[in-house]
Amino acid sequence: MSDTYLNLVNSGFTKKLAKQLGLPQPAPLRRYRPGQPLLEGPTLVLGRGADAEAVAGLLSTTWDLEVHRHATPELRYAAVVVVLTEVTQPTDLSEPVLAAAGALKSLARGGRVVTLSRTATADDAPAVAAARQGVDGLLRSLAKELRGGSTGNGIVLDAAVGVDAPSVVGALRFFLSTRSAFVDGQLLTVSSAAGTLPTSWERPLEGRVAVVTGAARGIGESIADTLARDGATVVAVDMPSAGEHLTTVANRVRGTALQLDVTAEDAGERILEHALARHGRIDIVVHNAGITRDKLLANMTPEKWDPVLAVNIAAQLRINEALLTSGDFADEPRIVSLASTSGIAGNRGQTNYAASKGGVIGMVRATAPLLEAFGGTANAVAPGFIETDMTARIPAVTRQVARRLNSLQQGGQPVDVAETVAFLASPAAGGVVGRVLRVCGQNMVGQ
Repeated sequence: MSDTYLNLVNSGFTKKLAKQLGLPQPAPLRRYRPGQPLLEGPTLVLGRGADAEAVAGLLSTTWDLEVHRHATPELRYAAVVVVLTEVTQPTDLSEPVLAAAGALKSLARGGRVVTLSRTATADDAPAVAAARQGVDGLLRSLAKELRGGSTGNGIVLDAAVGVDAPSVVGALRFFLSTRSAFVDGQLLTVSSAAGTLPTSWERPLEGRVAVVTGAARGIGESIADTLARDGATVVAVDMPSAGEHLTTVANRVRGTALQLDVTAEDAGERILEHALARHGRIDIVVHNAGITRDKLLANMTPEKWDPVLAVNIAAQLRINEALLTSGDFADEPRIVSLASTSGIAGNRGQTNYAASKGGVIGMVRATAPLLEAFGGTANAVAPGFIETDMTARIPAVTRQVARRLNSLQQGGQPVDVAETVAFLASPAAGGVVGRVLRVCGQNMVGQ
């Protein structure tokens, strides 16, 4: 659905009027197109030590970016990368962070700020833990200050993970690119050095077979399109009632369609049977199918509660069990489940939906260790306000307010969710295990 307000405040007389009145002026976001350069302009890498030098070398030699190690006032930087992995006390933050502060004044529209830091643990010395945890508050606050469609995100490395680990490199490229246009204020933890870098960043899923549930429309349709664009063969799954739309999607992505109610007891077995019979393998499962039956808890009935839990979480658990016990889901498999910011922060009138989406977060956290022996992962994507048919039914005033509540002051698009799913499904995300990555434009207070 088009955001008329966003279009008005970025063109002609209405743009000038909005500025005079002090109205929000969200910037149109640049989204990924195949063949697009990773960055259009120089990159500033800040920080001392071997890690900062390694990151600068990676950006300049591997991706052929113009990299600067010291800020030059007259330059407009496309990205600022702040390497903080070697800080040992809060005062160590001052030099690189204040250097970044000066560079932010010349950050290009749609620019990127990415921090690299290490996990704060209970085993750390108090000063080390303070410095590392301080990066969390720093990054989230910085992201709220950026304008012009720019975003700030962070990569958090566990103790044994180097800055050159595949998932660190993959996450850095994702956050720098326009694929992450609506991901803002997020810190993604890389738990291990697992994963492999793709031979082609344009088609990182080449040779993989991906199943997408709820693929006939909306976010699921966009996920199918994006995975296919990235090289995957797609099995599009949806209800028989969506058969015509489902076939259209499957034909467009040159995949196959499977009409199936995911709540069926044998749904997992049927998905496996179809994928193996038609494509010879199954590598990626994206649990996107979901429903809402909103009602205040005081007025909740079994007819509104039970179906939401059945579709949104029970079906995923049942399908995952079939996958994990089959022996056919064992070649660096990926499970990516759609959660929601409602499952993290709650939402009035959505106790059933929030319970199911909170359940998804718990499920991927507990499922991930079961896949690690096969080089696999389970992760979740939690969308915020996304422009879909569902959000189009929200009353107009409420919809406008919801759009402006995040740091980017607009709703996301289905493709924003799809790009994040594609990253987590990629070989380069093998070290991202049991995590939740929000696609919400930083719409939650403090996060």
